Amino acid sequence: MREPSRLASWVERPLFAPWRVRAWAGLPAGRLLEVGVGAGANLTYYPSGAAVTAIDVNPRRIEAARRRAAALGLPVDLRVMNAETLEFPDGYFDAAVATLVFCSVPDPVRGLRELARAVKPGGEIRLIEHVRVDLPLIGRLMDLLDPLAVLIGGEHINRRTMENIARAGLPVVSVKKLTPSGMVKFIVARSPAR
Repeated sequence: MREPSRLASWVERPLFAPWRVRAWAGLPAGRLLEVGVGAGANLTYYPSGAAVTAIDVNPRRIEAARRRAAALGLPVDLRVMNAETLEFPDGYFDAAVATLVFCSVPDPVRGLRELARAVKPGGEIRLIEHVRVDLPLIGRLMDLLDPLAVLIGGEHINRRTMENIARAGLPVVSVKKLTPSGMVKFIVARSPAR
């Protein structure tokens, strides 16, 4: 996901802040992974006492997140890394969170499998994602506009994230619509037993 403009940041705070709170609420104060940290929009929502490692594929975003973490006085392990090839041992994290990330991961199934591998068996994997709407007219329109969305923002607007989660072998615990159309969902899955 690209860094938000000032206008996007102004709009983002009231719209997305409740979703971000939900994504991080109640997670254990253990070893946590954030995939797609971007410029650090989630930093203030990390659970107190958690050891958070946050990754992003873009070095500029990691530097922006590093500056923000320093300004907030938050100890976060920030690393440039691809979600499709996580450089962590199996079961290293207690839980993982990604907010509005898997729309831009080139191979989302591979990235989700990596999350499952890096999170201990039974650990939560929480995702907030915009997905393809399953209404015929809207879904078809999203399919038609997807190449333009990728060109402009680098994000796919028609990802079938629930299908990708199933293909990655992640058991889903819950799915909640965050928008009336179901375009944005809060998905909780678990890392399967190995």
